[in-house]
Amino acid sequence: MIAPGLRGKVVVVTGGVSGIGRATALRFGEDACRVAVWDHVEPDDALVRDVSAHGGDCQCFHVDVTSVPAVRAAAVAVVERWGRIDVLINNAGITRDALLVKWKDGGLLGEMSDEAFDLVLDVNLGGVFAVTRAVVPHMIAGGGGVVLNASSIVGLQGNIGQTNYAASKAAVIAMTRTWARELGRHHIRVNAVAPGIIATDMVKTIPDTVRQALVAHTPLGRMGAPRDVAEAYAWLASDAAAFVHGAVLSVDGGLVIGT
Repeated sequence: MIAPGLRGKVVVVTGGVSGIGRATALRFGEDACRVAVWDHVEPDDALVRDVSAHGGDCQCFHVDVTSVPAVRAAAVAVVERWGRIDVLINNAGITRDALLVKWKDGGLLGEMSDEAFDLVLDVNLGGVFAVTRAVVPHMIAGGGGVVLNASSIVGLQGNIGQTNYAASKAAVIAMTRTWARELGRHHIRVNAVAPGIIATDMVKTIPDTVRQALVAHTPLGRMGAPRDVAEAYAWLASDAAAFVHGAVLSVDGGLVIGT
């Protein structure tokens, strides 16, 4: 069933070729949306076909979200194709995990590098900033829209070995609430989603012991599926959530309360 108010909407999904982003592109395809997938990897013809098969229209754009010229050009290209941008899903993100310092037997064995810290902040925070700044003027010109940002349970409570990731996702929540205050007057709703442990390629890089511990602390007793997060995005973008603004929706199987 098509979510209320989504049919025909123009939706930008960053990091949309795989994982949660791919599931999100497909979900909005089911809502008969026009989906612009932005990703740093090469365009995925199979994804375009799958979105179309679900009833939507799709185009993939090769976009590095840390490149201001690239995101500005991509926003213009979407508007040139479909006339407007109604929904932005800031989904793109990376991890580069390491302990702040690794200490054993009285000596320093390692530390999180400047490069790992900066890269994660550049993509997960700077990318959200650059993309939203490029897209919002088109939303304002079109009379409004919806911005949805990917945070994380880690942004709410921290996690060992993820100083950079936790900092970026906590900052995304702060930006979400700030933009909600700034953009509501322009009829743009801004919310964030905070996934828990979701079965994606990114999660597969987490050590098994850590992943199993997270699942063990999840009251529902399992990892989430990318589709679970996609459904949250679809609801928040729809008219069913017309008065939800400046919120952070946890999609975590209860992990926040289970720890």
